[in-house]
This record gives sequence, C-alpha cells and structure tokens, in this order.
Amino acid sequence: MSKRRNFLKSVTALGATTLLPQTGWGNELQITPNPIIKPKKLKKGDTIGLVAPGYAIKPEVLQKALDTLEEMGFKTFHTSRILGNYGYFSNTDAERVMDVNQMFANPEVDGILCARGGYGCTRILDRLDYNSIRNNPKVLIGFSDITALIQAIYKQTGLVCFHGPVGSTLDDSYSQKYFKKILMKGKGAQSIKNVKLTNPEFLGNPEYERYVITPGTCQGELAGGSLTLVNALIGTPHEIDFTDKLVFLEDVEEAPYRIDRMLTQLIEGPTFSKAKGIMIGVCKGCDREKEDTNFTLKEVILDRIAPLGIPAAYGMSFGHVPNNFTLPVGIQATFNADEMELELLEAAVL
Repeated sequence: MSKRRNFLKSVTALGATTLLPQTGWGNELQITPNPIIKPKKLKKGDTIGLVAPGYAIKPEVLQKALDTLEEMGFKTFHTSRILGNYGYFSNTDAERVMDVNQMFANPEVDGILCARGGYGCTRILDRLDYNSIRNNPKVLIGFSDITALIQAIYKQTGLVCFHGPVGSTLDDSYSQKYFKKILMKGKGAQSIKNVKLTNPEFLGNPEYERYVITPGTCQGELAGGSLTLVNALIGTPHEIDFTDKLVFLEDVEEAPYRIDRMLTQLIEGPTFSKAKGIMIGVCKGCDREKEDTNFTLKEVILDRIAPLGIPAAYGMSFGHVPNNFTLPVGIQATFNADEMELELLEAAVL
C-alpha cells in the first residue's frame, strides 16, 4: 500500500486539476490502445501459479488441478488465500486481488492458471496493479468469469491473455492439446479445429449442434468470452470495442430470453455491428424445448446474429464444456464459418 500512499501524496502536491480516473492501485486507466505484449511461452519445469479470483474452490478440486499440472510436467504454486471462503467468494476482494497481483510480480511464477471461474472478478478490476502486470508479462488463462480479468488486463496493458480451460477442467486431452499448442510451442500460424463429437449425449443435444449462421470468411483480432461478463463490462472502463474484432461468445445456464436480452444489448451498442465475425461456443444449459410461448436457443441466435450479415457460426469447442480450445485475446485470426475452422495468424507467445 506504500505505492498507493506515495501516489496520493504526489497527486495532492500537483493539485486537483491533475486528478483523472484511477484504479484502486493508482494506475491511470488507458484510453488509447496499448502496444501488444506477448508473454513468454511455457515449458515443462515451469511454475504455474494458481489463483481463485472469483468463487471458492473445494480442496479436492484444487488438488485435482495440481495433479493435472504436475502430470503435464509443471511445478505448481499457490498461496493459502486460494482456499479461503468469504461467502460465495474464495476470499475477500482485497485478498483475491492481492493473489493475482503477487502472482504477476513473483519472479518464480512463470504462468498463472485460474483454478476455477465463478462471479467475483469484476469486483477487483479497479484494484489490479496494471503497471506491475505490464512490466511482468506472463501467461494468464481461464474462462467464464475470468473473461473480466482477461479483457481488462488486455485493454489496460496490451498483454495477450488466454481464454481457455481453468484448473478444474484441464484434465481433458483435447483441452491439453491446445493448451500446449498455443502456450508452449510458440510457433507462427496455427489452426484450431473443433473436437470430434462421439458421445451420444452430445450428439443428441441441440446445445451441441454445429451450424452456420452466416457463411463466409473473415479476419480480425480475437475478443470476447462469457456473454454475461462481456455484457457486465458495458459502461465500465473495461468495455470491449468490437470494431474489426473476431468475436467469440459462450454462456451457461441462461434461458433463451436472457441470451436474447444480452445479444440485443450488444447489438444496440455502438460497436458490436462493426465486428468482422462471430464465433459462438457451446451454450450449455441454455436451450429450452420449443413451446408456443417461447423460443429455442437456436431460434434466438439466428434471429439476433444473422441480420448482422457477418460470418458467424454456432457450436465451436469452447465454453462450459469438457473440450476447450485456447483462444489468445488480442491476436489476429481468420475464421471460416462454413468449415467452422479458426486459424491464428501469429504466435501468441514469445
């Protein structure tokens, strides 16, 4: 906290006319885009720090994540804060943000994996030490509520962050394949293909159906994540500018009318219609049987997205599902909606 006290003293000395919107750690929020910062690629033997910036995680789930990482060849590290329990959070806002900030600042930690998602990340965005994060770039990966961390850090620092499996979902060969491919190989252009669906439970579930919304091929900078969290950032300093972006969205346990409402809010906004393309993952638990008084998930998505007239498809392998590929936010990619194939045009790590 000495950094903050010193900053506040300097602001007082300069006078009230210098006061600008600041984060809780004394970092001026960025208005103009930052240069892209790519983190160092991971390798076997590296130390992965685990954090729980949202909901509490059960000890046995954490242990499973630790075992998975160690089986993949990594060392692991976490503080005692990760197993706290403050209401539905893993710990207080102050303790959770301290864990994230210290993981970035700790030179012994090579990458950061969110052990799980769950609400809470939006509460700590104004306390992140963006200057420290910018000066200590490293891999940060997760999904669901972690969307808020990923997008805020990228917007404020330019650091490429990763929408991918959390610790509790990494024990899957497909997820590990793309984790390694994107975060450890550090090559140039890389193609990403959907997992082959063989489980009868998935094949017979309309939520896993893959369909083209609008055909075509596009190129843009990857941006997005959980639809709920993307919407939660609207009106904040961390709101996403979708202009020329290749947008990816997913959600879980949201009724079709709620998906409708959130998509409508994005469409009514100033930049969503300026996106280059849209990829929608599997929206698990979001469909409802067709009745006279409702719409199905597919009907809502086609109704809202198709009129935009940009390449779009539903059913990509990411979201609250067992198989998750890793998406680097801030990296240029092409998307073929007809073939439902994504290609990264550059390496996401150094």
